[in-house]
Amino acid sequence: MKLIVGLGNPGNEYKNTRHNVGYMALEKCSEKYNFEFNKSKFTGKYADTIINGEKYIFLLPEKYMNLSGEVLIEYVNYFKIDIEDILIISDDLDMPTGKIKLKPNGSSGGHNGLKNIELHLGTPNYKRVKVGIANNKLMDTKDYVLGKFTSDEKELIDAAINKVVSIVSDFSVLTFDKLMSKYNSTK
Repeated sequence: MKLIVGLGNPGNEYKNTRHNVGYMALEKCSEKYNFEFNKSKFTGKYADTIINGEKYIFLLPEKYMNLSGEVLIEYVNYFKIDIEDILIISDDLDMPTGKIKLKPNGSSGGHNGLKNIELHLGTPNYKRVKVGIANNKLMDTKDYVLGKFTSDEKELIDAAINKVVSIVSDFSVLTFDKLMSKYNSTK
């Protein structure tokens, strides 16, 4: 069983903001695989489906970003999910808009959602897909990440999210090393 977690903030005021790239990716997955987030448990909305013969649980934590780990650990414990089978999708300020990077582990890079996940899992060794949102050093970071994409940025993000959907599909059939070789690019 795979657990795919899209990080973001709940509520309409945060919809389509830079910090909600994880939510956006899971919404795109729901379109492609024809499922709805119609189940709720442990302060999270979730859905399950079968992809490539494997059961997937898609989770949208409904606590704010910096408390994502509190929601995640409840699902890990309840569904008895191995850390190897978790994939976290988040935004990344340190990469150009639309660039994707898969990482098998590592630091949070200052991302509060990832910090909280590491705290609750008790390890930085979980798989993640980071989607670049760039960084505007002329703005307060909070205002920037909670801001909406420009139309040019939205095109780049939409293309990146389409790649993330492919990564999610391949997560059950390729080793993570092969996923990184396939999707991590220097472009």
